Amino acid sequence: MEEAGIKGKLGDLRVSFCLAFLIMTNLEGISAQIRYSIQEELKPGTAVGNVAKDLGLDLGGLVNRNLRVVSGTKQDLFKVNPRDGVLVVNQRVDREELCAKTVPCITNLKAVVENPLEMHQVTVEILDVNDNSPKFPEENYTLEVLESAMVGSRFQVEAAHDLDVGMNSLNSYKLNHNQYFRLETEEYGEDGKIPFLVLQRPLDREHTALHWLQLNALDGGKPPKSGTINITVIVSDVNDNSPVCDKQKYTVKIKENAPAGTLLLTVNASDSDEGMNGEIEYFLRSKLRGLSSEPFNLDTNTGKLTVKGQLDYEEKRVYEIKVLAADKGTVSLSTQCNVVVRVEDVNDNQPEIDITSLSSHIPEDAPPGTVVALMGVTDLDSGVNGQVVCSVPGNLPFDLKPSPDGNSYSLVTKGYLDKETIHLYNIAITARDLGNPALSSTKVIQVDVVDVNDNSPLFTESPYTFYVPENNKAGMTIFSVSANDADGGENAAVTYSLDRRNPGASITSFLNINEANGTISALKSFDFETLKTFQFQVVATDSGSPSLSSNVTVNVFILDQNDNAPVILYPVSSNGSAEGVEEIPRNVNAGHLVTKVRAYDADIGYNGWLLFSLQEVSDHSLFGLDRYTGQIRTLRSFTETDEAEHKLVILVKDNGNVSLSATATVTVKVVEPKEAFAASDVKSAAKDDEDNNVTFYLMITLGSVSVLFLISILVLIAMQCSKSTDYTSKYLQETNYDGTLCHSIQYRSGDKRYMLVGPRMSIGSTIVPGSHANTLVLPDRRRASEEHVK
Repeated sequence: MEEAGIKGKLGDLRVSFCLAFLIMTNLEGISAQIRYSIQEELKPGTAVGNVAKDLGLDLGGLVNRNLRVVSGTKQDLFKVNPRDGVLVVNQRVDREELCAKTVPCITNLKAVVENPLEMHQVTVEILDVNDNSPKFPEENYTLEVLESAMVGSRFQVEAAHDLDVGMNSLNSYKLNHNQYFRLETEEYGEDGKIPFLVLQRPLDREHTALHWLQLNALDGGKPPKSGTINITVIVSDVNDNSPVCDKQKYTVKIKENAPAGTLLLTVNASDSDEGMNGEIEYFLRSKLRGLSSEPFNLDTNTGKLTVKGQLDYEEKRVYEIKVLAADKGTVSLSTQCNVVVRVEDVNDNQPEIDITSLSSHIPEDAPPGTVVALMGVTDLDSGVNGQVVCSVPGNLPFDLKPSPDGNSYSLVTKGYLDKETIHLYNIAITARDLGNPALSSTKVIQVDVVDVNDNSPLFTESPYTFYVPENNKAGMTIFSVSANDADGGENAAVTYSLDRRNPGASITSFLNINEANGTISALKSFDFETLKTFQFQVVATDSGSPSLSSNVTVNVFILDQNDNAPVILYPVSSNGSAEGVEEIPRNVNAGHLVTKVRAYDADIGYNGWLLFSLQEVSDHSLFGLDRYTGQIRTLRSFTETDEAEHKLVILVKDNGNVSLSATATVTVKVVEPKEAFAASDVKSAAKDDEDNNVTFYLMITLGSVSVLFLISILVLIAMQCSKSTDYTSKYLQETNYDGTLCHSIQYRSGDKRYMLVGPRMSIGSTIVPGSHANTLVLPDRRRASEEHVK
């Protein structure tokens, strides 16, 4: 009925979802978070929601983007249809198995699409359904109560537990109607409701010795589910019953060679009384009468009868023993049990194994059926006691083939051997006769498995990823690879070499590898501005005959160092020095743009971010320099007492750990307005030519760096597509990155974090109009934050 109810609800099931888009603009795409809610125990294939539609993805190009979901658990509870983007239940979803008592029950997925690569968070809340009944620890419970118990006595019963939560959890108890007990419950915090049985009338064992009760536990579901425990109440009594033997006569057979201590049988008597009145002790009657004891011992407490001395079939074949069973009541009651012991002749000769031929060294590629040893077996007994069967353990790859007469065997292999799994076998050959009881003997044969080169070297990682700072010292080791071979001896000796046959073999021309240990050194110093990443393959070959080999791909990323000083693009004099002359009218107001110093740094990231400062200035009150843009503006109007010529020395430095810098000199000449107007026409033509030249060089520089950066991005994308999710997760986008002529991608290697930066303008950057359009302006975040605090 419950299953039919669940199926009936599936048609009306409404899967609610909450979609919250957190849009962060970056190079890779849009990151979003989706939340769905479903009930547990849905059939596999039930739709949860349309991930592609909720993320706003184009359904037409969905197949080419390889939409998939990745969970952080070993169970793939959900899967997505890559054609229409529908997220469906993949396997049974059990809220109790996932979350136990935790509310709410949340499972997190990641929706991944490619071209471009995007990753989105998908949260699925598993709602509880009433699919678990309250359950007691045991189905049956026994309660012992003295018949003298007082009315009103309380007896605690084990509480029931319900795996469901909320309204579906345990709600109440119900006891079947009876004359002697009623039900009370108490709340005990985390333990929930505890049931108690309360005695409501006196007990009489002579009238009723047992009471059977049924306690039901109900949950709050609609309809409710229940669990049941059967309670047996036993009423204690006084010592009014004698022990009773479970047999009128005990008969046992024992071999004559049974050693001392051998158990013959156990005399068992029962007493319907309780406590000491029901505990029984056992005695040999001959001991009580002071007669000579038989060659047997009797355990007083357990009634176990064992051999005390040597038995002899030829001397006496039958023993008749009287055993007294008495309880421990104040007035002891007893009964007598009869025991007959019959002695039998025995099989007292063990089989013997004789190894006639042995090959103790077997190659691991020996075919099944290869003979390892030949042996003969003998037994001095006769009849069935002299018939022998040999065997080896069934878990070993060996078998025994008997001869037609059954007196000899050949030990052969029944499968291929594997030295890498087991290199040495200790084969226990057991010969057992058919006597009763059977006797056996064992002989151990030791077989060594000879190694064959059947395993290729395996690299510890595949592929390898290394990060090397630029300007490394030529000839020094930069990283190493390692491979292991499961074979032994020479077959496991590994040598390393570079694969120079692939299309990227030109890269290996400046690399060298140590054949013995796999350490790789660079024969030249790397320059990040020239080469940002490369890939090659390493081959590991064992020394077997014939040798086996395997290869691995090594991806190398060059890390930028601050090794390029800023280059002044403007002003530049005719002789190439960073000097320039600017003429401005004397009547300009405060804030007038005198000129703009332009500079470029070939490094990237912090190493390429430039700051401008005034190193020398003739009058600090007259000119000001923007530290981020390089703009020189007047701080006030000129007076008649101000000098007509001012020299400004501007320091341009990057933000590297050890910053590099360059200086530019600007000479500002203050002229009368008429002179400035006349000179402006002449100067404008020359300045246009200069601007064109500066712009041309800047475009070439930016274009070159952009091409190198795009190549690096393409290589990274190709590597990400070919690697597992664990590998691509090393590359994290820095969404809030902002810089001058730069864009960054962060990636991790172990505990270190690196940043790869390329020549692309960030969203927060602007180009100042009318200033040669070649200097990138960054907003001052620190200044903005200070203004916000104020």
